[in-house]
Formats: sequence, C-alpha cells, structure tokens
Amino acid sequence: MSGHYSHTFQRTDRSALAVWFWTVDRYLLGAIGVLIFVGVALSFASSPAAAHRIGMSHPFHFALRQAIFATIATSILIGTSMMSPKGVRRVAVVIYALAIVSMLSLPFIGHAAKGATRWIQLGPFSLQPSEFLKPALITLAAWMFAEGQKGQGVPGVSIAFGLYLTAVALLLIQPDIGQTVLITVAFMAAFFMAGVPVKWILGLGTIAVGGLVSTYFLFDHVAARVQKFLSPDKADTHQIDRASEAIAAGGLFGRGPGEGVMKRHVPDLHTDFIYSVGAEEFGLIFSLFLIGLFGFIVVRGLYKAMRLSDPFEQVAAAGLFVLFAQQAIINVAVNLNLIPTKGMTLPFISYGGSSMLAMGLTLGLALALTRRRPGAYSHAEGLSSAGAFS
Repeated sequence: MSGHYSHTFQRTDRSALAVWFWTVDRYLLGAIGVLIFVGVALSFASSPAAAHRIGMSHPFHFALRQAIFATIATSILIGTSMMSPKGVRRVAVVIYALAIVSMLSLPFIGHAAKGATRWIQLGPFSLQPSEFLKPALITLAAWMFAEGQKGQGVPGVSIAFGLYLTAVALLLIQPDIGQTVLITVAFMAAFFMAGVPVKWILGLGTIAVGGLVSTYFLFDHVAARVQKFLSPDKADTHQIDRASEAIAAGGLFGRGPGEGVMKRHVPDLHTDFIYSVGAEEFGLIFSLFLIGLFGFIVVRGLYKAMRLSDPFEQVAAAGLFVLFAQQAIINVAVNLNLIPTKGMTLPFISYGGSSMLAMGLTLGLALALTRRRPGAYSHAEGLSSAGAFS
C-alpha cells in the first residue's frame, strides 16, 4: 500500500495533493482513518438494535447514515488539512461567526430534545452548532494569544477571553454543561501553553472549579446526575448498569461480531454508549486497542505540536488535540462508570452527524498546522522538510 502511494505521488510532483501527501503526518492520518473505519463498523453492529428499539423498519438506518457522515467527515478532514496556517485562521473566523449566529437563533428556531435546545433541524438532519464552535474558538484563542505576545498593541488576551465568554454564555443558555467544560479545559490548556504566568492559571483554575461546582446548584439535571452517580442505590441507573454488564459480558475476546445481547437493553447504545457495544462483541483486547488508538493520536499530535516553532501553530494544534482527548476520555469514563453520565460522543465512533463532521474539522485543522513546512519545526526537521521539495 505504501509503495503504491509512493509511486502515485512522486517527491518531485508539485501538485497540491502530492505536496499535502508528503507533508502531512501520515501516521496520524492513518490512525484517524482506522478510527473512522471502526466507527462505521460498530455502527453496523449497533444499528439493528437501536432501530428496533425506536420502531424503525430499516435495521441499518443509523449505520448507513453514519457511513455517509464518515465519508463527508473524511472529505472535510483532508480538505482542511491541506490548508496553510493563514487559511486555518480564516476558516476559524468564519466558522466561529456562523456558530455564534446559529446559537443565538436556537431559542427561536432550535429543536429541543432531552430538556435542552441545542440543534437546528435541517430537513432529515439536525445540526448542533456548538460542536463546530469548539475547534474554531480554540484556534482563534491561540491566534489572539500569539498576537498578544508580539507586543504590537493588540489586546490578544482580552479578545480571546471575550470570544471564550461569549461561547460559554450561549452554551449555558441551552444549557450544555458538558461542552462548556470541554472548551474551558481546552481554552485553559491553550492559555497555559501560550506561556502565561502559573499564578494566572491557578487563579483561573480556581474560578473554573467554582463555576463547575455552582452548576450543581443552578441546574437540576446536573444535580440529578451527580446524585445518581454518588448514590446509585437510590436512583434509576438502568442505562449505566446495562452498559457495565455489556462490558463485563465481553470478557477478553468478546461474544463475536453481531452477537452482543446487552446492547438491546442500552437506550443510547449507538451514541453515548457505543463503547460498551464494542466491548461486548469484541472484548477487552479490542477495548484496549481502541483506547490505544486514541492515545496514539493524542500523544503523537501533542508531540508534533510542541515541536512547532510558530507560537500560534503550536498552541492551536496542541489545543485541538487536547479538545479531542478530553472528549474521548469523558465518554470512556462514563461507559466505565468512573464519572457521572454525560451526553458526550466518542470521537468518530459514536453515531451523530454533527459530532462526526466537527471532529473531521478539528483534526483536519490540527493536521494542517502540524504539516512539515520549511521553518515550521526545529532546524533539523526544517531541513528535512525543505529537502522534500528541493
């Protein structure tokens, strides 16, 4: 396979696709591709049970839609990863603006579900603007932090915090505590990597923790989930109990493809609890492989980001990988009953168009920023990169 592509894209080829192929991190690209493939495969395992539960006639309704979402997400991933850092900034501005306008319109045209108004209905599809807001915000915040460091009078930090607070305010109106936590942690990580004093981080961390604790008293659904987690004997824990049973039933090697039984009893098996479906049918070995795949993408991504020489590219890429890592950690932790339940998808694995497309955008932007370009990395890597196109 490698030889075939090497023959197809010669190093002397100056076409945009060839330049992209030789500069993008192909290990990261391959790992993401495997993740997308696994997500589609698991959707075929979970779709019949999910379709039957809600009375759909076509057993592979969700799987076919997921395959379509995966194809579009792959196109977005490749398309955005071909952009220059300037292109990344421009796209982030446009997406942030569109996401904010869409979120402002939610109280008027939004589709309510599970006690929150987070979606805009577009025919047979529903779009969740906050999913696309996250990567755009982190990219813009990194840009502003970098501009502020140049000492040319640009109030970068103030603008970045203004963008962040606007996003948080709109998320809390929905309400969406999970997404608020995600962007807060990623924003603080970007702030930290931008080189601010540690005392600022500690101060902001204290404020963030205080804000998180206050959600327990301000939002009834948050209090209910925390109480259910802390006192499972006094609450209805049907969903997490069935998910735990599914994971335990899988054993080391699983029941086999399509042989899962517990998935028929997990309400959100194709979305938030897809991990438990994979664990039951393919076992602990598969679960560790999946976690390892996420770990590889995050560790290699952060390693590449930290070696970048440009402050904006470094902070933005690292922030995007942190965003990706958080979402995976939260979903797996919920499935393992380590934290209270939260409607958080497993990147590229859970069913959901907005999540799939937004993740394609997130890692596409990260791949664009970590591409090898002359001067992008340390001196040694810069020479290596330059040599590829000399």
